[in-house]
Amino acid sequence: MRDKFQRVLLAGVLILLAALFFRPYVDDYLYSTTTPQPIEARGNLSDMERTTIAIFNNASPSVVQVVGRTGGGQQVNSEGEHVVGVQTGTGFIWDEAGHVVTNNHVVAGTNALVVRLSTGEAVDADLVGTAPNYDLAVVRLHDPRQLPKPLAIGTSTDLQVGQSAFAIGNPFGLDESLTTGVISALKRRLPTSNGREIADAIQTDAPINPGNSGGPLLDSSGRLVGVTTAILSPSGTNAGIGFAIPVDVVNRIVPELIRSGHVPTPGIGIVAASDAADTQLGTQGVIVVRTMPNSPAARAELRGIDPSTEALGDIIVGANGTAVHRLADLTDQIEKIGVGHPIALSVRRGDSTISMSVDITDMGKLP
Repeated sequence: MRDKFQRVLLAGVLILLAALFFRPYVDDYLYSTTTPQPIEARGNLSDMERTTIAIFNNASPSVVQVVGRTGGGQQVNSEGEHVVGVQTGTGFIWDEAGHVVTNNHVVAGTNALVVRLSTGEAVDADLVGTAPNYDLAVVRLHDPRQLPKPLAIGTSTDLQVGQSAFAIGNPFGLDESLTTGVISALKRRLPTSNGREIADAIQTDAPINPGNSGGPLLDSSGRLVGVTTAILSPSGTNAGIGFAIPVDVVNRIVPELIRSGHVPTPGIGIVAASDAADTQLGTQGVIVVRTMPNSPAARAELRGIDPSTEALGDIIVGANGTAVHRLADLTDQIEKIGVGHPIALSVRRGDSTISMSVDITDMGKLP
């Protein structure tokens, strides 16, 4: 009886092992699909998806890639994989005359420019003008025929933190890329390469990577509300913090560049101490180190640091009725008033505070 039970048990184990061994083959024979799978019907797109698709379809034809040649020599390596002597960024059609807006740092140092349209066509372009203080530049296509329509222009005055933001560009050379996010913050200060700051910059979490620079930041109506310009990341890739130049600044600077190729650099002609020096000295305001010869500040008799005793001179603590805590506060007010107009300053001189009016001039034309 016991031997019979053992034989039955052994037979069961062998059958189980055989089933386990042959199961993949049986499953493959019975269930393998050797013809294309049937396509499931898609449900309706959400309202948000339809909005995003419409924004991209409407705006992307107006977004271009700007390619600048920075030197001579071979433009592609021996394997045809990497372009050398070239820097690239994004731009967008500004008007029907063929003007394209991009970042100044995209075209800086280049000696030849090519714009690649969304159709893939490459068009030679000339540099019209640059505004390094705002990281903006304008180029013009040689043949502006059959261009896509310019982007619709919005305003940055009514932007709100939390509203949707859409960026179109060419990150890492991958053209026609759309990223989405929200307006993360407003009124940020964004340093430029020449030591000044862009006031009221827009912060967004819409991914912005190298190659996006100069591209449009759009609102949910597809209007231009900013020009993407920089990311804050040690690695140089998106880390959730991107910036854009507000469109109200762009709409003021770009027409001036088209008219004259130059944007005045408003100033009063002072050399100011750094913000770090102000902090170390515990000073609130802008320390005047010296005034430039023949400048409005010199004519107004603003006093700099005494070169013999190193005693502090004037400290600007107010401008245009607004408190000045650092240099950016002063330059903001100077730019708002503009060249050719006087600015009212509050100046701490020793133990007293005096008021004076100083003319604003174009520092680029200062003798």
